[in-house]
Amino acid sequence: MKELSLSSKLKYIFSIPVIISALGYFVDIYDLLLFGIVRIPSLKALGLNPDTDGTFILNCQMVGLLLGGIFWGIFGDKKGRLSVLFGSILVYSLANIACGFLPYFPKEHLVYQYAILRFIAGIGLAGELGAGITLVSESLPKNLRAIGTSVVAGFGLMGAVVAQLTVELAGGWNISYIIGGVMGILLLILRISVSESGIYKNLEHKNISKGNFLSFFTNKDRLIRYLKCIAVGLPTWYCIGILAVLANQFAPELGIEDINPGKAIMWAYVGVSAGDLMSGFISHALKSRKMAIFYMLLFTLVGVGIMLFGNTNTETRYYWFCVWLGVGTGYWAMFVTLAAEQFGTNIRNTATTTVPNMVRGLVPVMILAFDSLKPHFSVVESAAVVGVVVFGLAFYSSLTISETHNKDLEFTE
Repeated sequence: MKELSLSSKLKYIFSIPVIISALGYFVDIYDLLLFGIVRIPSLKALGLNPDTDGTFILNCQMVGLLLGGIFWGIFGDKKGRLSVLFGSILVYSLANIACGFLPYFPKEHLVYQYAILRFIAGIGLAGELGAGITLVSESLPKNLRAIGTSVVAGFGLMGAVVAQLTVELAGGWNISYIIGGVMGILLLILRISVSESGIYKNLEHKNISKGNFLSFFTNKDRLIRYLKCIAVGLPTWYCIGILAVLANQFAPELGIEDINPGKAIMWAYVGVSAGDLMSGFISHALKSRKMAIFYMLLFTLVGVGIMLFGNTNTETRYYWFCVWLGVGTGYWAMFVTLAAEQFGTNIRNTATTTVPNMVRGLVPVMILAFDSLKPHFSVVESAAVVGVVVFGLAFYSSLTISETHNKDLEFTE
């Protein structure tokens, strides 16, 4: 293949599919993490319990992500990547606007109303990343895929930072929800200019099974690939879902007066954004997806160990470790790209959409394990035990999964 000039490379990296996918992921992350950021103030304002009710609502959102991932994944393989990019953003934008009006809802059963809206938002949010990464992976030359998807995630993940700043500046948690929903509707209009993936177009009218989710479970090799893809991503949401979202629970044991989960999430995603931008270039330099992920996992594990057992006794120090863990888990885009490259065009969107949402959907399981350990161990020890399992699975999977650097994606299962 002829080496592309610098101008040609930049043209691909900053093409319309990459830009629109990056903006979409920005809004997606803003809306996805907004509940974690406004959990305490919103639930207190609504007269609900930030811990018990908050965990229930968060779990409903994560279940929505899990189910939505399956739905949008199948839909994207059957009807095209663009259909998901249009449909998913409409669903979660409307749900987030509705969340902004929760203070005016009937007070009876308010926790269930909040939970239903976050469940619907979760269903919508599930489709954004997978469809965007699939579209970019199929639109860019294979030697630029890692960098292109890193640009999408690196910019998109800044949505978490903007979400925290919006909450601080907007004057009310409910206004932040409305702002997120409006951003989504505006982006929906911009998406009219995006074209469908050429690789998908070549397959669109062929008589071949598309979007068969059950096919991941009917072939041993395919199932192992699928489970390894999920395991690789688990530490990302262990760090966010437990160490950042539940940061306030660690404060008493670490000797810290208080930790603001919203700020912990924000600083973690400052790191994640930087890490995701780096991961594509690291993979490009190493000519390996799996080794880039392995080294970033190792960096993350060291950070978790020092954070939990290294005298993290000030709020500022805790936030600094959130940045560290964010940089380490910034292989998120690389892990989703790895999933896209593992599977054929006819189930690629199903894989790329369900894999990250399976990871997100396992957050309630991680939290359940964390909570069940707390009566027997300290908060720090409970988090460490869950971490050992999560990182063990991720290291094994990253080392044994097949390499996909420079792999041709025009194939079917």
